Amino acid sequence: MALKVDHVSYLYEEGMPLSRKALDDICLDIPQDQFIGVIGHTGSGKSTLMQHLNGLLTPTEGHIYYMGRDISAKDFDRKMLRSKVGLVFQYPEHQLFETDVFADVCFGPKNLGLPKEEIEGRAGEALEKVGIPREMYSMSPFELSGGQKRRVAIAGVLAMQPEILILDEPTAGLDPRGREEILDQIRQLRRQTHITVLLVSHSMEDVAEYVDRIIVMNQGRIMYDDVPKAVFAHYRELEQVGLAAPQVTYIMNALKESGLEVDTQATTIQEAACSLRKVFSAVGR
Repeated sequence: MALKVDHVSYLYEEGMPLSRKALDDICLDIPQDQFIGVIGHTGSGKSTLMQHLNGLLTPTEGHIYYMGRDISAKDFDRKMLRSKVGLVFQYPEHQLFETDVFADVCFGPKNLGLPKEEIEGRAGEALEKVGIPREMYSMSPFELSGGQKRRVAIAGVLAMQPEILILDEPTAGLDPRGREEILDQIRQLRRQTHITVLLVSHSMEDVAEYVDRIIVMNQGRIMYDDVPKAVFAHYRELEQVGLAAPQVTYIMNALKESGLEVDTQATTIQEAACSLRKVFSAVGR
């Protein structure tokens, strides 16, 4: 198992009068080569959990293991962990600070003490993977559009050659085309590298379309952890904690209630269309 979260709890401002429990007895296995969606309303603990996975935060209780080793152990190399478990924050400005795009992507591998040739090779390869053209390499990161900034931030983490990539709301604030481009790029990256991806998102449509598994966070605990169809079958329960299912789920359930024998477990437009074709084909026979 690449990462194992073992009964982890976390208190903000521990020991203070206003301390609060952000994570409550979390147990989780994250294997290699899986695309995982992490959803939950604001304050549910999802971003706090992600920051534990690469050692930015230390559990108040419990342990996190990377390749079987406790990341809180005194002799554990946190620098190595952050090169293997890469985290891209919601706002790319927090991770972009060099004078040009290429130098920014070189920063991470440079800190690993690699030779100049390897650093530049990694940076070029990472930028190519996220679809940044060469003519942008010399531009300031702050001259780029929101979507381009996200890509450069992702490239900066990819240049470290991580085994696990954590993306915290990578499509927030982007228009539909920008969202689709970013997520398609991530899906293509996974196919090329078999990297594990954890996608934190508020978009149920995005999660339904792209991930293999969904972790639902609520009040610092894991509410559901299953394949998308199984999770979204609980759409009424999700509504009670401020979440929802993809629009397709509601449409298919409404059609079912009206008497059509459609697949209510369809979570994408393609699956819904396939189900409807079967229904109308049967009616026409």
